[in-house]
Amino acid sequence: MKIAIAEDDPVSRKLLQKMLEKWGHTVYPTRDGAEGWDTLCAHPDVHMLITDWMMPKMSGLQLTQKLRESARNGYTYVLMITAMDRKENIVEGLEAGADDYVVKPFDRAELRVRVHAGERIISLERERAERIKELEDFLARIKKLEGLLPICSHCKKIRDDKGKEHGKGEWSALEEYIGNRSDAQFSHTLCPECLEKYYGEGEKGNTGE
Repeated sequence: MKIAIAEDDPVSRKLLQKMLEKWGHTVYPTRDGAEGWDTLCAHPDVHMLITDWMMPKMSGLQLTQKLRESARNGYTYVLMITAMDRKENIVEGLEAGADDYVVKPFDRAELRVRVHAGERIISLERERAERIKELEDFLARIKKLEGLLPICSHCKKIRDDKGKEHGKGEWSALEEYIGNRSDAQFSHTLCPECLEKYYGEGEKGNTGE
């Protein structure tokens, strides 16, 4: 997973980078919130941000708020690292849009667990987005079959007037028209009335009785 770090303390930043890279992640370290934001804009495939709270130029709180107000594609999970462990500080960070927090000095095992939790959330968000896209595509195909269909009363072909002058569209077989606009597939058979009319066989003859 690709992770951006916003941390003004060089020792903490390097420590975080080494741990995350050891766990198999690609890391983009930055020195403050402003650089963190530039990195997120430059790398749209980064979907986790680990940020300190107190930083120059732009704080972690401001960075998180800016991120949540943006139209960035996909969900970005925010893990905030802070020395401020009072309940009101934690609530403020979460209300700003952070998903989780770790209090400094953080424990290596705790950080790894929280990063893994973020990975699961990101994975679930991606699956949800994919399902929504599939549903939108399905509804778009269904919408194409709505409305008044000009159909020939004899051969049952359907006229497609889209992009054509009214009354001069292309005529397509019913199966072709529906097949091009949905996932429906046709299997041809004979109803009992046509079987009797064209072949002189009723239902009994069709079943071999």
